[in-house]
Order: sequence, then C-alpha cells, then structure tokens
Amino acid sequence: MAEEIIIVEGNNTLAGEVAVSGAKNSALKLIAAALLGQGPSVIRNVPLISDIEIMSEVLRRLGATVERDGHVLTVDTAEVDNSETPYELVSKMRASISVLGPLIGRFGRARVAMPGGCQIGARKIDMHLVGLEALGVEFSIDHGFLEARTPHGLAGAHVVLDFPSVGATENLLMAAVAAEGRTVLENAACEPEIVDLANMLVAMGARVSGAGTSLVEVEGVPLSELRPCDHTTVGDRIEAGTFLVGGALTGGPVTVRGIDPSFLRVALMKLSAMGCEVQTGPDWITVGRERPLAPTDIQTLPHPGFPTDLQAQFMLLAACAEGVSVITENVFENRFMFASELMRMGADITIEDHHALVRGVGMLQGADVSSTDLRAGAALVLAGIAAEGQTRVHEIGHIDRGYEDYAGKLASLGANVRRASAEDASAAR
Repeated sequence: MAEEIIIVEGNNTLAGEVAVSGAKNSALKLIAAALLGQGPSVIRNVPLISDIEIMSEVLRRLGATVERDGHVLTVDTAEVDNSETPYELVSKMRASISVLGPLIGRFGRARVAMPGGCQIGARKIDMHLVGLEALGVEFSIDHGFLEARTPHGLAGAHVVLDFPSVGATENLLMAAVAAEGRTVLENAACEPEIVDLANMLVAMGARVSGAGTSLVEVEGVPLSELRPCDHTTVGDRIEAGTFLVGGALTGGPVTVRGIDPSFLRVALMKLSAMGCEVQTGPDWITVGRERPLAPTDIQTLPHPGFPTDLQAQFMLLAACAEGVSVITENVFENRFMFASELMRMGADITIEDHHALVRGVGMLQGADVSSTDLRAGAALVLAGIAAEGQTRVHEIGHIDRGYEDYAGKLASLGANVRRASAEDASAAR
C-alpha cells in the first residue's frame, strides 16, 4: 500500500462548525471493559480511527465478536475463552495493555504482549503491576509476554499510585470491580475518560464511586452480576482542542460541537490569555481572534491541569505569537520531538531538558515535515494552514490513529488540505 501524505496549501483560513468524534482514549478502554459483560454490549459514538480497529481485532483474537455499524460498535464477549493477546497487535498500540485488568477480572489470569505505540516516552507499566499485585495478582515475564495469575483470587485493597496514571487507574478499576471486598484507589487519575469508563462499569452492574476525583472507591461484585450494557462515548476533548487551536491560529471563529467545555477548562483559559475570544455552551465551544497572538507559559500536568496531548498544538500557537513563551513538559519526556519539525518551517525554538523556549516569528514557511506522534502530526497540518506556501506532512498513519477524517473536517472549515499518495504528490511537483 502506497504511503499517503497530507498536502496543505497555506491559506490561513479556518472558520465554521465541526462535530467532535467520540473520545479515542475513552472508546479504547470501553471496548476492553466489555470483556467483563460476558455478552453483547453496545458502545455508541465510537470514532472511525485505526486504533479502534486494532483494539477490535485484539478482542476478536480473544474470542469476541465485534461488529461496527457507522459509529456504533456491538462487542459480544459471551464466547471469549482466550486470555492471551498477540504481539503483532499489542506492539502497534500501547492502549492494548488495558485488556489486562478486565481479563484478570474475568478469568483470574492473562497473558499480554508488552505494549508498543507512539514514541513519546517510556510510559512504563510499573504502576499497573504494583497496583494489581496489591489486589492479589502475581506477574512474570515470559519471552516478551506479561503473564498474570491470581492463585488466591482477587481481593480488594488500598492502593496509592505514585503518579495519577490514566492507564493504571483504568486497569485497576476494571480488575477491582470483580475483586472480593472494597478497593480504594488513592491519587487516581481524574480525566473525563476515567469518568466515562466508570459510568459504563456502573451500567454493567459494578459499584464505583468517586470517579473524576483523586480518591476512587470500588465495592467488588461477583462476576455473575456484571452484565452487558448500552453506553455512549463522551466527546474527544483533544480533537476539540486541536480544532479550537486552529481557530486561534487563523482567527476563526471555529465552533466545535459535541464536547463538554469543562473538559478543557485550563486550555480555554490559556487561549483567552493569548488574546482569543472564547464562548461556551452546554456542548459547544467557539474560539476566534481579532488581536495578535500573545505569548504564554504552559506546564503540562495530569487532569485537571494542562493536557500533554495539547502541548504540540499550543507550541505552534506560541511559535506564531508576538513574544517569548515557555512550555514545560512534565508528563512525557520525548514530546518535544515535534519542535524539530516545526523548526523546519521557520519556528524559533530552544529546548533545554523538559523546557522549550519559543520565540514567536512573523510567518511560518511551508516545508516537508514528518509526524513524530499522533498530536504532532495534527499540529503540523495546522501549521501548514498558517504557513506560506505548500506543506507536505509525512507519516500520517500517526494522525489516523486518533483523528477521524482529519483532512476532511479541516477542509469543511475552509482549509486547502488533501490526502494523496506520496508517489502521486512527487510526480505532480
């Protein structure tokens, strides 16, 4: 299959309305949670992205039936009888590790290939393992596979996470709902996607309270009491934030629909501080700008702090602002790989450890650039819209992992952007 690229003709135009897809980082875990339902669960508002296809195939390999009708997935796990996930799938996507918790909850055992995914940091799974060990799970490594077993069953425990890890919180939740007794998760992740997962688990018959706070409590129930459910995925706050950055970058106004504004509170505060006009409603946000972009300082932190998944997009804004901004990355150590690609387009960025000093420049220039990860790829396409001339973004498979029809949605807002095979694009030059 020929490599595809995204070609952007800079026209500095993004305005109008766009509907946000379901949250990638939620839907992936909801699919995994369906393992606990032991029957046909219906998950709605599921984005059409490659990561969802990988997770769906992971469940099929476990014995589930996964069917898609538009944005609705029906995941029937009644016949699941396998607790091993294959390397060729797990190595493509780190989120596959999220089947570990529900497999342990359902079978008391699991054999999961060590995960892969975006090259944006070590993202070790130590916290997953330490937390699950507290619930009675024993682990061993066998030829690249993580083997889990529960010789004495799952039992509730008080678990304090070293860091509010989203993945560890999710895995612990999905195992704890089937453990005997009460589990308390302290320093739990507070992301909206955690709340979405907890809501689905409750709909399945689990007893979870405190999701969305740093203290989550789970009263375990017998596995026989967990049942399939019908659940709708929340809107994707990172996709919404990406399009809103586009509105800030070009002037907009851009309105995103299908998103709870409270999910993006800190990011919206930063947009206001940079000179944008921000309006919100029950499920929509509008961002526009008539003044020059002002510089700002940003520190990425776990929710409700500034999301690391919007760091690249805001680095782009800072590169086009009048003045100097400082961006501090506290979550993923390799997230600044994006900066070198943006510098190919004329940005003035100095990296020192986990700080980036961004001096605003008058105009970016179109260039050939490569996506270094999912969010960087999305930001590079936005950069091309604001740049002078043509930008060709390579390695767009990263973008397809998390954005449904990204080029199409941008085109609907007025961008001159299209996908093409790399061969055809070279021949046309």
